[in-house]
Amino acid sequence: MTTIDYNHRIPNNVDLADDRKLTRALESWMPSFESWWREMGPQGFEAADVYLRTAVNTNIHRESAWGHAKLTDYRWGIFLTDPEPDRVISHGEFKGQPVWQDVPGEFRNPLRRLIVIQGDTEPASVEQQRHLGATAPSIYDLRGLFQVNVEEGRHLWAMVYLLDRFFGRDGREEAQAMLERHSGDPDRPRILGAFNEPTPDWLAFFMFTYFTDRDGKFQLASLAESAFDPLSRTCHFMLREEAHHMFIGTTGVERVVQRTCEVMREIGSEHPEDVRAAGAIDLPTVQRYLNFHYTVSLDLFGAELSSNAATYFSAGLKGRFRETTIDDDHVLTDALYPVLTPNGGLAEKEEPALQALNAALQDAYIEDCAKGVKKWNRAIETAGFDFELTLPHRGFNRHVGHFTDVHVTPDGQLVDEAAWEARRDEWLPSEADFAFVKTLMVPVAEPGKMAGWIAPPATGINGQPVDYEYVRMTAA
Repeated sequence: MTTIDYNHRIPNNVDLADDRKLTRALESWMPSFESWWREMGPQGFEAADVYLRTAVNTNIHRESAWGHAKLTDYRWGIFLTDPEPDRVISHGEFKGQPVWQDVPGEFRNPLRRLIVIQGDTEPASVEQQRHLGATAPSIYDLRGLFQVNVEEGRHLWAMVYLLDRFFGRDGREEAQAMLERHSGDPDRPRILGAFNEPTPDWLAFFMFTYFTDRDGKFQLASLAESAFDPLSRTCHFMLREEAHHMFIGTTGVERVVQRTCEVMREIGSEHPEDVRAAGAIDLPTVQRYLNFHYTVSLDLFGAELSSNAATYFSAGLKGRFRETTIDDDHVLTDALYPVLTPNGGLAEKEEPALQALNAALQDAYIEDCAKGVKKWNRAIETAGFDFELTLPHRGFNRHVGHFTDVHVTPDGQLVDEAAWEARRDEWLPSEADFAFVKTLMVPVAEPGKMAGWIAPPATGINGQPVDYEYVRMTAA
């Protein structure tokens, strides 16, 4: 395990002290980052002390530092997992050759593009969530939000390090541009559509951390297979932090569902209007939120058939999810893969596997998403109610790929535009849904207390009780 150097102005385990040129580049970017954080980061809690986890070495699952700190005092840094001795390229045309420690000239532009796209998502999610602290349902949840925010900020640092270290002036310009684009900005939006969508309430936040951060898991895992070893090691470390973000989403939605079921038992009714009147979020609304966040996250994978994805794979720049566990030749020159298409009805068509890499990654993502939904449904079943949350059809509400120009219902039926518009508010959150959920977003600031629409967590954080003072609103 590599220990992280916190004596350096920029915490790191990449020996920044030995590279003054790189250090100067990163230190010149730091004021811009700090200005962005003050302007676009969490709002209204500058004086609060937050119980945060900080990495001390490369094994954050077993060893981390915990303690209260102001968000502005968080030590963002650059952390890579330890190098794997004798690691070789796992896939593509260079399979079996030693991994690269520098960027081959012929792959400079596509590698930079991959790093910029990934890096752009990190500050975007912070911007989407910047106002949520004002309506946190508990101190426990407020702390979870802030942990996600600071780690997303650190993930931006991870990508900026790669840009500065390996891409010279072009990389420095890209690093600056990532602070100049903003989520939802009509003139300079974030690169990917899902990161320009608002996150107006905590149900949306939990869905985002479950579905959209899960897309991040799959993208990072694919980049972790890269022949460019510094990118691979960077993404492996980011994945260790990303797991906590998805935990917040999984347990957050589960707690919403659990509380809704408790309220339905208390009032003796499952009718949505009765549940709403009792101050809980009805299960059909939970389903509509699920439908939206799942489908915009599917769009993040790109078109099902992609020549760019084929090029990245063949060049070794980006692999598949858990590439080395797949039982094939890892070259895919002659392989085929079944891809669902809407041409003349919904049917699978055998396509070149190299072109269908995005579709394959979507399949793995869909399978992974289903696990959490099963957990939420067990909570409903245990409570004795006959309602099942489901993942909608992969063609539903899509704006990228094969299904862009067709309308597919959640259960997989092709319909015309009139039928779609007639039932849209039955399937996706309406303005009335958002308005209702907003009425529930009243902050709860007493440790251990929860808003009426969400159940308490099963346990606290890092062995602390649920009623621990995870966020101190004023300095102790």
